[in-house]
This record gives sequence, structure tokens and C-alpha cells, in this order.
Amino acid sequence: MPSTPSTSPFYEPLIHQLWKLAATGLVPGRWFRAAIPTEATRKTHTQGITLEIVSHCWQYSHFLAYQLSSLALTPPQNHRVIMTVYYAQEDEKTTALLDFFSQKAINNVTWHWQAMPKEELFRRGIGRNRSALTSTADWLWFTDCDVIFKGHCIDTICDAIKGRREALLYPSHENITPMLAESDPMVQRGAQPAIIDIEGDEFTQHTLTRATGPMQIVHGDVARAMGYCDRLSIYQKPTHRWRKCYEDILFRWLVGSEGVRLDVGGTYRIRHIFKGRYKKGSWFSRLRSRIRRAKDQY
Repeated sequence: MPSTPSTSPFYEPLIHQLWKLAATGLVPGRWFRAAIPTEATRKTHTQGITLEIVSHCWQYSHFLAYQLSSLALTPPQNHRVIMTVYYAQEDEKTTALLDFFSQKAINNVTWHWQAMPKEELFRRGIGRNRSALTSTADWLWFTDCDVIFKGHCIDTICDAIKGRREALLYPSHENITPMLAESDPMVQRGAQPAIIDIEGDEFTQHTLTRATGPMQIVHGDVARAMGYCDRLSIYQKPTHRWRKCYEDILFRWLVGSEGVRLDVGGTYRIRHIFKGRYKKGSWFSRLRSRIRRAKDQY
């Protein structure tokens, strides 16, 4: 039985701030997680790697279509992918998209759809923790549904992972779009279930300096031991609305690493002004859109 969704908007911001303060180094993250295997005892993989990609989707099917299409169009040749998507059945467009891709048999790709109550979906740490604890994969990639794996991205990254034992890795750069409006043709192309592609010249390269929220590649032995913010109870509690995701900051603190850079690219990310996870036309949605425009101009 899922736990009761949180209804208190008063204490949560304070708890978030306290955890973020702790994550500045005030206390060691290892105090708040299970013990993880030492680097020397973690398994290494020198042949075909199984990579589980974990994504969440709430009213973002038009972006998820690009993500799933990228695996269908250029599946890995030398490695295997488990593509896990957490979603809520109330999101009819996402459900229809997943039904569409369920019918597509792709070599070396296993579709793994995980329906959950939307109150659990709204707290991204719940699904990530569930996958971390139960995955059988060699490595897990925690990402967002607006990330695209173009070209031979998966094979290139898995090749770079071979023989590695670090807890947390990330690609050295990503390719990003400008902030796109809801009416942009790139956004609208994913409105109906289909396999779609996008040209690389729509993107510009951006260097990454740490394992950010959608760019966290975690060793399977580490993930299974500690979960994903498993012992920070607020990040495992269902909620009535989508919560802003602070988990990646805290996860890096718990692991004790900003991540180790892999000198690889191939990841693309669609940036967008309108946040589908917030109620369309609400004052909060309009405010978030203005903030995103301002940040992009800055």
C-alpha cells in the first residue's frame, strides 16, 4: 500500500533547506545512507554491459517520444539497455506512447514500463530509489525524459565504462537547444505516438562539471546497496503535486562524489519554457516559465 501523500506545505521547504545545508559538507553524507561496497570489491565489466536507463514522465510525452525513438533508431550494438520509464496511467498521452513503443522489438533494448500512482510519480526520488534497489543491471543511468541518446551514444558511453569501479560517472558534455516555446515545431512533433528524429544542428555543445540530475551514471553495486536517497524519508514520501527535484544534489553528497567525467558526448537535451508537470495556465506555471526565460537570457 502506498503511504499517504504529504499535505503539509509548511515544513517541507525547511527540511529541504536543512538537507541542502548538510550537503554543503556540514556533515558526512555516509551518515545517512547504507554502507556501500569499497571500490576494490565492486564488479568490473569488460564485455557487454547492461545499462538500465531510468526516466520519469508526467505530461512530457512529446519529449519522451524523442528519447525512446533515439534508442529505436540507433540501438546499442555491443551492449544492452533496459529502458525504464515511470509514469501514471492518468497521463493518457504518455500511456499511449508507451503502448506504441511496446510493439516495437528493438535489438539489445528491453522496454520496462513502471506504472505508479501519480502521487508517487510526483516525487522523483521514489522511482529512482525503487530502481536502484532492485535493478540487476551493471550500471544505472538516472536521467530525464527530455534527454536524447543520438548516434552511437550508448555504445560509446558503455565502452568508456568498461573496467570502471567509481560510484558515480557522467558524460563530459551535452548538446542543448535554446529555450523552446510550447508552439515550437520541435516540441509539437512529438504530439502523436511515432518514431521521430531531430537534426543535431539544432543544438549547441555545453560542458558538464558534475553529475547533474539527468546525467548520473551509477555503479550497479553501489545503487543496490544504498538506493537513491533511501534514508531521507521526505524524498520517499508521495505528494499531491510535482515537487522540484533536489535529489541529485543530495545523492552526490550521499555518494561523496560530484562524479567522475567520461570524455564522451552523444547526449542531447531539449530545453523548454513550459513545464508540463505544472498545471497549464496557472500562476505558478507562468512564473516558472518567466524564470526559465530569464535564466536562459542570463
